[in-house]
Amino acid sequence: MSAIPRYRATTAPAVLSAGFRPFFLLAGLWAAFAVPFWLLLLAAGRVLPVAMAPLLWHAHEMIFGFALATVAGFLFTAVPNWTGRMPLQGASLGVLVLLWIVGRVAMLVGGGLPVAVPAVLDLAFPAALTAAIGREIVTGRNWRNLPVLAALGVLLVADLLMQVGAAARFGLAMAGARLGIATLTALVTLIGGRIIPSFTRNWLLRREPQGALPAPFGLVDRAALAMSLAGLALWVVRPGSAVVAVLLLAAGVAHALRLARWRGLATLGEPLLAVLHLGYAWLAFGLALLGVDRFVTLMPASVALHALTVGAIGTMTLAVMARASLGHTGQALTSSTRLTVVFVLVSVAAMLRLLAAIVPGSYVLMLDFSGAAWAGAFALFVVQFAPLLTRPRRRGAG
Repeated sequence: MSAIPRYRATTAPAVLSAGFRPFFLLAGLWAAFAVPFWLLLLAAGRVLPVAMAPLLWHAHEMIFGFALATVAGFLFTAVPNWTGRMPLQGASLGVLVLLWIVGRVAMLVGGGLPVAVPAVLDLAFPAALTAAIGREIVTGRNWRNLPVLAALGVLLVADLLMQVGAAARFGLAMAGARLGIATLTALVTLIGGRIIPSFTRNWLLRREPQGALPAPFGLVDRAALAMSLAGLALWVVRPGSAVVAVLLLAAGVAHALRLARWRGLATLGEPLLAVLHLGYAWLAFGLALLGVDRFVTLMPASVALHALTVGAIGTMTLAVMARASLGHTGQALTSSTRLTVVFVLVSVAAMLRLLAAIVPGSYVLMLDFSGAAWAGAFALFVVQFAPLLTRPRRRGAG
């Protein structure tokens, strides 16, 4: 593949010059807003004009609002490197950003409208995102990354299930939420399995040229991926099955073994890299808990679920957003003190959310503290990165 310019010259605002810029910024803003807003819904004890029941709205907006914006920002940055094609910029990117914003507004205030109206407005973004990424992968003949396109298609189906279920059948909506969480978790296993050992290897080669490196992809990796993908797929349709629980527990153990082979402890001196290992550790822990949950009735199901969502998905999204934003705006790939605080806060949010469901009598207090830590992490991310994401790339940056 011949080298291409990373970005073409454009007269569009800097924030629309690359896909990661608007979507990472919007993901951070929405994460910082949506969780405190949901806690206010719970505290108010009454239904505000959101387009779904509060519990479903919370799940939906974390999956298809916050997380999907992060996925979009990552893919619009990565796909040009995969395909050799120029990235989406300017007006075309702006249309996708507008569709995401319209979907969020519809879900926030569409409760008084016919149910089809907010549903269609919300579904427009994942449908357009899938079409845009599909065009790039197919036109670029990048068949290796077709699983990423398949994942986007599954997320679109999951969103549709939530919309239909919210209007007619709660169980169907929850199945849609599980499908969305399972797909995001699968993306963490697939993409994390590529970038974590690769980034770690490159970092170690610069510091310990003769030292041990992350183990290459092998049998442990294949087993971990196979068990987690199979277990997550079955969990969507049979969440209470003992067979599924055993499979997920084994997957969690396999991912822990996989992570142990990537030399994570050697990266503790660089939080920007170490946080990727931490996010993957949350993945292994969450999958194992999801399996244990079937046999330990004293532990609420929300414990395992939030180990995956707040811990694994929350940590990995922040880590990827920070690294990509620094790298693609010409900054040094190293963590500042403020950014390290961001990474600490998101794991604190995950731990407090787990404790809220375990420690007797602490649910409301721990839930509020967890929400505050989560919102604080993403608000600090926005404060730190908004100047980088909204101004042109530093001239002369490599």
